[in-house]
Amino acid sequence: MNDLSPAGVSLLDADKRHLIHPLHHPKDHAQPKLFVSGKGEMLHTADGKSYIDGLSCLWNVNVGHGRKEIAVAAGKQMETLAYASAYAGFSNEPAIRLAERLVGLAYDNMAAAYFTTGGAESNESAFKFARYYWKRMGKPEKVKIISRRYGYHGVTFAAMSATSLPGYQKMFGPMVPDFHQVAPPYPYRWTGNGDAGIGAAEAVEEAILAHGADTVAAVIAEPVMGAGGVIVPPATYWPALRQVCDKYGVLLIADEVITGFGRTGRWFALGHWGVEPDLMSFAKGVTSGYLPLGGVIVSKRVHQAIEDAPPEEKFMHAATYSGHPACCAAALANLDIIEQDGLVERAATVGKKLAAGLETLRSLPVVGDVRGIGMLGGVELVKDQASRTPEAGLGGKVVAQCAQRGLIIRQRGASDGPPASGDTLCFAPPLMTPEATIDRMVQIVGESIEAALAA
Repeated sequence: MNDLSPAGVSLLDADKRHLIHPLHHPKDHAQPKLFVSGKGEMLHTADGKSYIDGLSCLWNVNVGHGRKEIAVAAGKQMETLAYASAYAGFSNEPAIRLAERLVGLAYDNMAAAYFTTGGAESNESAFKFARYYWKRMGKPEKVKIISRRYGYHGVTFAAMSATSLPGYQKMFGPMVPDFHQVAPPYPYRWTGNGDAGIGAAEAVEEAILAHGADTVAAVIAEPVMGAGGVIVPPATYWPALRQVCDKYGVLLIADEVITGFGRTGRWFALGHWGVEPDLMSFAKGVTSGYLPLGGVIVSKRVHQAIEDAPPEEKFMHAATYSGHPACCAAALANLDIIEQDGLVERAATVGKKLAAGLETLRSLPVVGDVRGIGMLGGVELVKDQASRTPEAGLGGKVVAQCAQRGLIIRQRGASDGPPASGDTLCFAPPLMTPEATIDRMVQIVGESIEAALAA
């Protein structure tokens, strides 16, 4: 950071004295990058360097950086009505139009949207929707939530309890009661008999039976597990999981916080497997990160339970910034860009180029598995390909080498999750990323793995 101006040095000094960052530790923040601008797939720092944004910052800048249309839409809304309460009895045009549009883009069984400010809050809300529904149905004991190991659903208390990456829980326990994890559909690390998709769905069924179906409210699952290592399930998994939930009267929550809004080559990812959820949480790509927004889209039967409730059983869930006019206006402009630029379709086609590029890394002896769908990719590192022995520690070195070469990615470290998994490099570039940049990303990753091994 020696190339920083005096103003930049002063800012970083103030940062270290006064700002607590997510996942904070001073060692990890010894030489932070001070971002000052972004354009397309590139980020620029105060010391004059440029970086390929290989993870869309945090899986969320779907349309790329610097789209002035979103800034203009949010600015115009702020000039007329920056904020107003959307509590029952009040509303605003951007919130209404966004809810209507999202329901039209989502699964055919969906009816209405509730807005939050981010993914964790969306999942917290989804859990409350599920418990509310069963209380309205006269089954108040159905409160338990089943999630999967390696799953990530946020780190507020209930979301953290559904998340199954121990690093996020170690210093904040105990967890909220009635959250339970089962084996994920993780083909590369599947140790059970037969197909990982069927086996993982059966693991959910076994958990429901063990706890009693009359106590289980919902199963929450990411269509593709993101922060847990970009784990793409076998084609058998989601149809089988839907059948299990239907068989035992359990709601299915699709956590599409990462996978929504074109990321996988579909507007929403369960379309790949022809499955519809009962509740769908979303955030990130709905505004491409330009303003904070998330929410839950509920199915017709869940919505009907809310609409038919007597006054004494009203839906007493709320948030000050639900339906925030400026955030909803930004989301509408963002959706316009996704549609006008054909970014959903582009994610499907350019995603194949990303996948093919990452596949070439299998020639490196420490690359055990390469997986992905659309503009999502994961490369799992191992000590050797034959034994699949997990590699822990190399991933962080590769990420650092990538940054030195102008690429920002993240890893899911082996120490961040359950045992028997190697460090995994994660990729989710903006959906508009040029094909030449995709090629450059792959080249940098290959060079960085070799450099990390040499060091």
